[in-house]
Amino acid sequence: MNIVALVYLLEHIEMLITIYSCFTSLIIMMNKKRKMSEYWLISAPGDKTCQQTWETLNNVTSKQNSLSINYKFHIPDLKVGTLDQLVGLSDDLGKLDSFVDQVTHKVASYLGEVLEDQRDKLQENLMANNGDLAVYLTHFQWDMAKYPIKQSLRNIADIISKQVGQIDADLKTKSSVYNNLKSSLQNMEKKQTGSLLTRNLADLVRKEHFIQDSEYLTTLLVVVPKSGFSDWNQNYEKLTDMIVPRSSQLVSQDNDYGLFTVTLFKKVAEEFKHHAREKKFIVREFTYNEVELAAGKNEISKLVTDKKKQFGPLVRWLKVNFSECFCAWIHVKALRVFVESVLRYGLPVNFQAMLLHPNKKNTKRLRDVLHQLYGHLDSSAQQGGASGAHDSVDIPGLGFGQAEYFPYVYYKINIDMVDSKA
Repeated sequence: MNIVALVYLLEHIEMLITIYSCFTSLIIMMNKKRKMSEYWLISAPGDKTCQQTWETLNNVTSKQNSLSINYKFHIPDLKVGTLDQLVGLSDDLGKLDSFVDQVTHKVASYLGEVLEDQRDKLQENLMANNGDLAVYLTHFQWDMAKYPIKQSLRNIADIISKQVGQIDADLKTKSSVYNNLKSSLQNMEKKQTGSLLTRNLADLVRKEHFIQDSEYLTTLLVVVPKSGFSDWNQNYEKLTDMIVPRSSQLVSQDNDYGLFTVTLFKKVAEEFKHHAREKKFIVREFTYNEVELAAGKNEISKLVTDKKKQFGPLVRWLKVNFSECFCAWIHVKALRVFVESVLRYGLPVNFQAMLLHPNKKNTKRLRDVLHQLYGHLDSSAQQGGASGAHDSVDIPGLGFGQAEYFPYVYYKINIDMVDSKA
């Protein structure tokens, strides 16, 4: 093998290694993203102490088997209320959970729309309490100022519902105003760049193209297919009487059409338009008026300026209220865990809430280990196989319309607000 062939081979090997490296990095990044988005929020009754419950779970799922990374999920001492209140609240919290989740996704999705070309920066703009979503979730602290624990559970839920409902209403108003502005600007921009058949002609013509202030003469603008240029130049003077000879001028052209002027007597303008249509020459309705043309150009500038003015405040509003919604959503999850745990495990309140970050490859194994730990909490669940899951249930006190039921309290939390559906 000569030296040239060797160099050529080495260059191609290096290129293949680079491609493989980039592909591998992409796969790792995608897997990391998928892995990072899903968490399991569970609770189990306290053994001798809640700390012992935590250590038992953490030992068999994290330290020994690397099935998940676990975090204590801190829920304060909330007011329990009566059993009837808890049962009714359980179903209402399920509906509130779904509502807050949807609004949170709507805010995130609209922020992506507003960012437009900067949409790739959406993820970094989605923060909770000025920090990463995963950090907020894994280090959750109840917000005593917004949701005082001296209030009843029902009042706390109502505070969240009212807060998020207001954000949802404000989002509809703000998005409507901004979308109308953006739509008006897009429509005007399309007229600046479309075909000669439809685009705004104001920026293509000049004052000298037109006969003005004449009692008898007028200038028309005619769109002619490129294939008909020769036909137009030879025959436009013959389409009707009273056409000014040699008055046609090519003003502009695109890939398909040309824009020509023609000057004629006003009284034959309608007849000219009729005969022009028969020859597939399209007369555009246009009147040269410098004041109106300037106003049209100013309108585009005004819309561009207005959009820029609204962009910054709107992005800030969306970021702030995404944070509000996301934090409220995690507080709803905390309320649900508290209510379901009291209903499942009874009084006095004695349970440990725990947040599990599953290893994606071992979710089935993790579910089996949880069943081994907590299957005894519900004898009927033991008949459901190693997974411990039953068919969908909708029983008051056992969660609102959960797709799966387990002998322990369980809620899935997906913090991927970019790709996941609301």
